[in-house]
Amino acid sequence: MLGRKRKAAATPPSEHTLIAKSSTITGDIEFGGVLHVQGYVKGQITVSNDQGQLVIDKDGRVEGEIHVPHIIINGHVIGDVYATEKLELAENARIEGNVTYETIEMMAGAQVNGKLVRNREQQKSLPAPEKQQEEQEVEEAIAEAKA
Repeated sequence: MLGRKRKAAATPPSEHTLIAKSSTITGDIEFGGVLHVQGYVKGQITVSNDQGQLVIDKDGRVEGEIHVPHIIINGHVIGDVYATEKLELAENARIEGNVTYETIEMMAGAQVNGKLVRNREQQKSLPAPEKQQEEQEVEEAIAEAKA
């Protein structure tokens, strides 16, 4: 129709990189497109632009922070995970670290040993646990004084 702008269809990244099952990478990785990890990576994983996808297979293992818009995990991650768009945790996913995400999909059997926080803006606005306890005690004291 006239005057309406159409959204451009999101095109899947065309570049694919594979870290094979028998491979070990030590050092930080910055990639574009899709990175498929079947082996072992020790280092930080980031994407070189605003789009990118990381897939960690069942046998894949990453030790280090991950900063990628779309992440699919079915392997083991030791480190914090930051998914600015979507995080998918398959049944064999194990994460030992904090997880920051925009949207999450978690299958039965997936494990996260750390905090789940929806996004950084919400993370900044959350009160510290001890502050939250103090506020609750003050509210209870006020309620008792009124009674």
